[in-house]
Amino acid sequence: MNIPSKYNSREVEGKWYDYWMQHNYFHSEVDEREPYTIVIPPPNVTGVLHMGHMLNNTIQDVLIRRARLQGKNACWVPGTDHASIATEAKVVAKLKEQGINKNDLTREEFLAHAWEWKNEYGGIILDQLKKLGASCDWDRTAFTMDPMLSESVIKVFVDLYNKGLIYRGYRMVNWDPEAKTTLSDEEVIYEERQGNLYYLQYDIVGSDEKVTIATTRPETILGDTAICINPNDERFTHLKGKKAIVPLCNREIPIIEDEYVDVEFGTGCLKVTPAHDENDKVLGDKHKLEIIDIFNEDASLNSFGLHYEGKDRFVVRKEITKELEEKGFLVKTEVHTNKVGTSERTKAVIEPRLSDQWFLKMEELVKPAIDAVLGENREVKLFPRKFENTYRHWMENIRDWNISRQLWWGQQIPAFYFGDGKEDFVVAENIDDAVKLAKEKTGNISLTASDLKQDPDALDTWFSSWLWPMSVFDGIRNPENEEIKYYYPTNDLVTGPDILFFWVARMIIAGYEYKDQRPFENVYLTGLVRDKQRRKMSKSLGNSPDALKLIEDFGADGVRVGLLLSAAAGNDLLFDEDLCQQGKGFANKIWNTFRLIKGWEVDENLAQPETAKIGLAWYEAKFNKVLLEIEDHFSKYRLSDALMAIYKLITDDFSSWLLEIVKPGYQQPIDAKTYKAVIEVLENNLKVLHPFMPFLTEEIWQHITERTPEEALIIAKYPTVGKTNKELIANFEFATEVVSGIRTIRKDKNISFKDAVELAVVNNENYTKDFDAVIQKLTNASEVTYVSDKVEGAASFRVKSNEYFVPISLDTIDVEAELTKLNVELKRAEGFLTGVQKKLSNERFVSNAPEQVIALERKKESDTLAKIETIKASLASLQ
Repeated sequence: MNIPSKYNSREVEGKWYDYWMQHNYFHSEVDEREPYTIVIPPPNVTGVLHMGHMLNNTIQDVLIRRARLQGKNACWVPGTDHASIATEAKVVAKLKEQGINKNDLTREEFLAHAWEWKNEYGGIILDQLKKLGASCDWDRTAFTMDPMLSESVIKVFVDLYNKGLIYRGYRMVNWDPEAKTTLSDEEVIYEERQGNLYYLQYDIVGSDEKVTIATTRPETILGDTAICINPNDERFTHLKGKKAIVPLCNREIPIIEDEYVDVEFGTGCLKVTPAHDENDKVLGDKHKLEIIDIFNEDASLNSFGLHYEGKDRFVVRKEITKELEEKGFLVKTEVHTNKVGTSERTKAVIEPRLSDQWFLKMEELVKPAIDAVLGENREVKLFPRKFENTYRHWMENIRDWNISRQLWWGQQIPAFYFGDGKEDFVVAENIDDAVKLAKEKTGNISLTASDLKQDPDALDTWFSSWLWPMSVFDGIRNPENEEIKYYYPTNDLVTGPDILFFWVARMIIAGYEYKDQRPFENVYLTGLVRDKQRRKMSKSLGNSPDALKLIEDFGADGVRVGLLLSAAAGNDLLFDEDLCQQGKGFANKIWNTFRLIKGWEVDENLAQPETAKIGLAWYEAKFNKVLLEIEDHFSKYRLSDALMAIYKLITDDFSSWLLEIVKPGYQQPIDAKTYKAVIEVLENNLKVLHPFMPFLTEEIWQHITERTPEEALIIAKYPTVGKTNKELIANFEFATEVVSGIRTIRKDKNISFKDAVELAVVNNENYTKDFDAVIQKLTNASEVTYVSDKVEGAASFRVKSNEYFVPISLDTIDVEAELTKLNVELKRAEGFLTGVQKKLSNERFVSNAPEQVIALERKKESDTLAKIETIKASLASLQ
């Protein structure tokens, strides 16, 4: 095959991805092999590929490709999440552009539009992942609202309801006025914001007295139903049993007493608005106060808002403040910083709201999941372990999960109402079962499906995705099917720490509840991708590069390497395009190295030189040592370190050392035995590199020789660790220092590599002579002689206690320049020695410093003395 002079990632990537797809290498079926399973963290169906996805999916692909090479039955299940809030918002916005209002549509009509949108845009991100090289089993692509998965969700809801774990409650919830739905506590982000503290006066009924309260939300006074004082606060003893008048609306409200009031905050008096504050609701229940809800679902004011009806809450805040001031109710305003809850999805400020919602009791459900991660056995391991503390805090402080959402896009809650009362409902998987249950509950045998009305709310998206590792294998509907028994529990989960509670913890809870097993063994939590200024990458900041453009510019392999080189386990990744350039450069280096090898002429009749024999023996030992290191890095999910070990192995050990040792002389052939061994070494390098750089490695692999589809690199056999000869590796490292020493002399003395040099050795280390031929070849040394004393008229250097001498002809060097340089070096070394000896002659230092520090200083002294001796010898030889 003709090998192109340059590596062209654009041509190569499409070619091999199509080839892999054509031969079904990504697909997995149950068989006798050991399974290795990953389920993708399903990206939102609204999503497009961003840097977080790139990192996350590159890591998953590395793990799955490695497992495939290790002979495991690798199964990586892809899919997308229906993302209730985000998707419904997109569909509503699209309809608005077409002049259609969601409220004018039936549920069925709206869902038809939503499915149309999903079918048009929902697969974009999965197609983009293919550009990255993701080797998912695309035949298994799942969607959280696929019929099988939706049935599983409904089945679980009914089961948990029948177990008494799901209940309907009238509670204070987090209301997102933009999405017009409730949110769970975990979907609320608290941000510190600067606002105002408003001091307002309320008249006391039947007197000229006034009482002052402080509030951050003056608009909510219209929902006040009491003022509360602390019974122990002597300042307000005279107000006990009296009533106050709410400004503007002139309603009379009681003054109640409760120790809940902080006498130090504000004025010591508290306005109580049970409909719009969770703590006020507790007070309201305790003191049996009236509840007045002043907001519509979009946080505009309703009829209780008087003349502000229909206006947005923040508009009203400005206007009512002005009115209160004009009418003498506003005493003063102070700047005040407080935490404001915002919606994770829409960024809208959350409104506490009383509402009928569905809740899941969590207290008992979480216990097996706490033990799984934090117990002695650590059945589920988090990497890095630092996240265990976060997990513990969340799980041990868990509250009941609000699982209902006021949306249409999602699984509709399977509760069916047969009357107007709050308890007039049944919970069933389908309408037929619901009718049977309703007949039993009411005793009315004439009830039909048309008499029942299904709850309009949808389930929280996470209530669907918490079943993901089971539902994708139909493990909820058919718990004994062969796929769930084979693929579950899965092996590794790769995701971001931001959804450790939303998703990871809940999957663990569901796994123990429905399979009595962990859903996965290891959770690798990646860091966040940040820019060079440490800012989180986001569309709003405009600091997130176009993922597909990066692939176009640097190749998928280059981008994968760039991402992974900077992605230390669990730490944030500081992304820099230069890293992708480094990845691209690495690909080009490997390509050029391959072309060099394939350019050699092979002679079957040539004997193998000793240099090649020992070089190959050393590389085999070094490869096995690095392979052990790689295994260790993978076991700790240090993929960045594993890649760096391979990077150094290929660029330094293979390209810079082994190939220099074995390469034939200029225009000379190479012996067949060495060539065959080098190709085998190259193939092993490609195998360990393939999970990281799949396209480049497959291209080279297929160029090495003609291969059948059964011999493709993607399904080749991963190298097994052989013997690691530590002595051979150590001896070679010593030899490389000798080579570097001679090369330095050549460079310093400006001696051309074409001119052979001689080498004399004082072998104090009793170092092996096995590498002499290698040293000679790599430095063009005509001979190596062993001497007992230093050689006059020679440049010299040391490796440990060995001394090496390269005789120098004075005709070939500039003596004056050399003398000047050596004298500068001598002066520097003597200055350094003075500093060390001064330290060692200081009795206080010697008596107080640790033993190893003193030993280090003494070594510096002896090394510097030896260096000075060598420099002086070189000076003497030139004079």
